[in-house]
Amino acid sequence: MTKLTFLGTGTSQGVPIIACQCAVCKSADARDKRFRAAALAEHEGLQILIDAGPDFRSQMLAHGVRHLDAILLTHNHKDHTGGLDDVRSFNYIDKKAVEIYCEPRVLKSLQNDYAYAFAEHKYPGAPEWHVHLIDDRPFRVDSLEGTGELEWVHDIGYFYRQPDGSLKPSDNAILEASHELPNVIPIRGYHDQLPVLGFRFGNIAYITDMSSLPESEFAKLEGLEHVTLNTVGYHPHHSHFSLDQALELADRIGARHTWLTHLSHAFPRHKEFCKQLPAHVQPAYDGLVISDE
Repeated sequence: MTKLTFLGTGTSQGVPIIACQCAVCKSADARDKRFRAAALAEHEGLQILIDAGPDFRSQMLAHGVRHLDAILLTHNHKDHTGGLDDVRSFNYIDKKAVEIYCEPRVLKSLQNDYAYAFAEHKYPGAPEWHVHLIDDRPFRVDSLEGTGELEWVHDIGYFYRQPDGSLKPSDNAILEASHELPNVIPIRGYHDQLPVLGFRFGNIAYITDMSSLPESEFAKLEGLEHVTLNTVGYHPHHSHFSLDQALELADRIGARHTWLTHLSHAFPRHKEFCKQLPAHVQPAYDGLVISDE
């Protein structure tokens, strides 16, 4: 069984938006309080986070997440990568580097935004990552067992204890993802002109921040129990599906259930929005849990 928890279902500004006084932003319904888009997949015994935006810390605390086997990044925009410094807590508690899976172009952005984490002589306490480079091919995420334990040396940083007792400095290794016995299927799409990825785990597919989906990708979406699609409003948008486009795509994919995410305050409050949609399409909300059982 695969399970997916929506940790955030809002746009890049979240909902409510700072200073906005609209009915949605002032709603008392908890389903109208939306962190930036992210999800947690529980798949083949693994805990896999999809995106780590500015609300990453709050999302981990809100859901009591105590362990991550991997973080998959859909693309490099800040609302999907802006919380990565906070993996430091997992470094300390798990005594492991956090395994990040992303495309090479996303890595370049991380190296720019988090230069201190990739420096030859890292600032003590900088986040510890291993970056696995992925592309359109299915790939494998493994557990952290056997990857070695990080040991914190006060005011110096993290090291790996060697069999002879010596300490080897940690490094933010950059690796090629394994394509043997894959358990994650990437789905290529475009966010305006920017190539981005969605991901399929079992019979659940998570798609966000897309405005187009190439014909070649529909075969990857056959036989789904659940699919998540992004939409930010009723009108056409240069980098996201409009509601009509998302509904057409939902019909084309044919999953039993379609969940809308990356929602803005342009839509009505959750209760009213549900009434506008077909029975098999519903707006997701923060904390919603779905499974393919």
